[in-house]
Amino acid sequence: MLEVKTIVLGVTGSIAAYKAVDIANQLSRAGVKVDVVMTKEATKFVAPLSFRAVTGRAAVIDMFDASSEFNITHISLAGAANIVVIAPATANIIAKLATGIADDVLSCTVLATKAPVVIAPAMDVNMYGNPVTQENVSKLKERGFIFVGPRFGKLASGKEGLGRFANTEEIIGVISQVLGKKGDLANKHAVVTAGSTQEFIDPVRIITNRSSGKMGYALAEAARDRGAKVTLIAGPTLLTRPVGVEVINVCTAEEMFQAVKNAVPRADVLIMASAVADYRPKSTAKEKIKKKGAGLTLELELTPDILKEVSGDFIRIGFAAESENLVENATQKLQQKKLDLIVANDITAKDSGFGADSNRVTIIDKDGKAKKLPLLPKREVAEKVLDKVAKLIPPKEKRDLSRIEITLIQSDITGKRISIPQNSRFLFPQYGVPFTVETGIGDLRVHMKKPHSKYDKDHFHFSDWFKTHPELQGGDKLIIEVIEPMKRYRLKTE
Repeated sequence: MLEVKTIVLGVTGSIAAYKAVDIANQLSRAGVKVDVVMTKEATKFVAPLSFRAVTGRAAVIDMFDASSEFNITHISLAGAANIVVIAPATANIIAKLATGIADDVLSCTVLATKAPVVIAPAMDVNMYGNPVTQENVSKLKERGFIFVGPRFGKLASGKEGLGRFANTEEIIGVISQVLGKKGDLANKHAVVTAGSTQEFIDPVRIITNRSSGKMGYALAEAARDRGAKVTLIAGPTLLTRPVGVEVINVCTAEEMFQAVKNAVPRADVLIMASAVADYRPKSTAKEKIKKKGAGLTLELELTPDILKEVSGDFIRIGFAAESENLVENATQKLQQKKLDLIVANDITAKDSGFGADSNRVTIIDKDGKAKKLPLLPKREVAEKVLDKVAKLIPPKEKRDLSRIEITLIQSDITGKRISIPQNSRFLFPQYGVPFTVETGIGDLRVHMKKPHSKYDKDHFHFSDWFKTHPELQGGDKLIIEVIEPMKRYRLKTE
């Protein structure tokens, strides 16, 4: 989604300036038009020619350079930019921008642009921690500037602390996220699963598969770059956590099932790209099973069929890894699990699938129409899948998320309790995490509890409040107003 975008990359006088060459290089390779603007101090650390070599465009240094291709340099750059990125950013440039000083081509460009501005600081730990710098950073954040980093680590001075330049992947991830906010999945929520699951035989041995998670991670990043809010539910992988994505780490199929079930009530689309283990040991040994001369017999049972068991009003996308009869087997899976789309790949191909950076897939819709794609990088496969998804998601009806209507539950065993509707569960914290509810008898602290049975819902007890309302019975309507999601609510009677 970075193609045909123009990025102004500002480089200032930090020792980390040489790392900006890699940022410019990767952005250029992605099809971006990169205009580099350097302060004179930056040229002491890295040569302008380095940027010209990777972008094909001369770096801008002098605001009054008569040979520049731009008419009025800072105004032209400011108007052409889809985003301005200052990486690395020194304490000096941050101070200038916070106070409105415009005495060089970079500060003038930022002052003149209406594009979003991303700042990646890099400086000595004491300089970054200085109250003046912190005040300047706070001012810029309040004005809508987006900061990435700095990170904690070893600094050029030999000190260790907060001030280290963020890595290239993180910075480009933030750039992609900012530029994608108005994409075709803007205001949509995608839940993506990735990687393998692991079922324990004993504390050492597991049943798993060869999935690397690369396809699911590519889908999560691509959805983010098209404007979606993304929840990535990932089994164990060696991949870097994607920037701007909510990541929920799981291990077993049951854990993935519970995480998906909690996430989908607020989702527009569920993409199950993970390779979930179909079987698990019926019992797990508490101690390591000692190797003996005889073989080992395991009794296995089925794990939850996540796509089949979760339900709701969202688009359902599955993946099928097949070794024979690719289209026929994938189509059967699509029909059995009532999917909107399935992505099938042949796991016998050596150049694609498990562990590879590329994939050769066939996309099949619920009408049985199959589209075979050539061998492509997994990121490009992800874009092709999301092209289909964007057309499938219907316009979302606006729902008032500040007011939740609930029905009082009363049981002879558990007494009166408040059960949260599944489509509003995402507005509350996870099990055991306390939150505050305002009532007529003051603020009360409670936490969410798990259902007692499959017919029950997530709930919390409120015995003190119910004592003041003895007239309430099971089936009565109550209202919960959301003041601050995950933290504070207000309870009212109808």
